[in-house]
Amino acid sequence: MSGARSKRSGPACERKIDERLTTLITAVYPDERRRPGYTKLAQEIREVTGRAISGTYLWELATGKKSNVTLDHLEALAEFFGVPVEYFVNDGVARKVNAQLALASALGDAQVRNLALRANGLSPASLDALLTMVDEVRRLQGLTPTDGTEPASPPGRTAGAGPQGAQH
Repeated sequence: MSGARSKRSGPACERKIDERLTTLITAVYPDERRRPGYTKLAQEIREVTGRAISGTYLWELATGKKSNVTLDHLEALAEFFGVPVEYFVNDGVARKVNAQLALASALGDAQVRNLALRANGLSPASLDALLTMVDEVRRLQGLTPTDGTEPASPPGRTAGAGPQGAQH
């Protein structure tokens, strides 16, 4: 039975590796026009980590064409992108790293950074009001909450909460 289980988890893990590698590449090189090709990226990885990896192999990993990922290559990728090796194989670690990547990306946006800086020093009640406004604008634009939770309930209304939730 354990052999059947590992066969089932293998392809899912491989799919995650290609998705996670692509996520890292996109985070480090957000502008597609300036993103290096796989050969140049492999050269950068070799220069930074001292580990051998080819552009073709990197392309095969990123596109899911290669299924026999070595620990040495995962270590090189992790070192280059500044993530733990577990990022590629552990869903919990990947979620945390992806949340950090999203925050770093958002803070790279001057308007988001400006909003955050202007909110600094506001009272907790003012911050709650600001978050409620942002949640409402995101809802109006058809966007989901950025933290993976339901939007905050406006004062006087509750989102599935009992009387305790309305008395904050």
